[in-house]
Amino acid sequence: MSEFAIFVGAIALVVGIIRHGGPALWGGLVLCALGVLEFTAREHFSGFRSHTVMLAAVPAVAAEALITLTVGPPSVRLLLFIPVAGVFAVCAWFLRRRFMVARQARLARPVKRETAS
Repeated sequence: MSEFAIFVGAIALVVGIIRHGGPALWGGLVLCALGVLEFTAREHFSGFRSHTVMLAAVPAVAAEALITLTVGPPSVRLLLFIPVAGVFAVCAWFLRRRFMVARQARLARPVKRETAS
C-alpha cells in the first residue's frame, strides 16, 4: 500500500509542479512523505534495515514547526536548534535501541529450509 501511495503522490507532485503550486503539490508532498515514512518504519521496526536518522528527523521537524507556530521564529536561531536537537537525539537513541532488538530477534529466528524429498 505504501508503494501505491508513493506512486500516486509522485503523480500529484508532478501535476502540482506543472501547475506551479496548489493543492496537488501539497497533497503529493504529504502522500509521498506518508508512504515513505510507513515503508521505512516497517523496515526499521522489523529489523531489516536501519532508518534511525530519517525516522528521528520526523519528530524533530514536527517539534520545530510546533515551536515556530506557537512562539514564532526566534531572533537567535540557536534557541530553536537546542530543543530540536534534543528531540532528535532522544528519538534517535530510542529508535536505534529498538532496531537493535528487532535485528537480534530477526537474526535469532530459525530459517525454515525446504528439504528435497
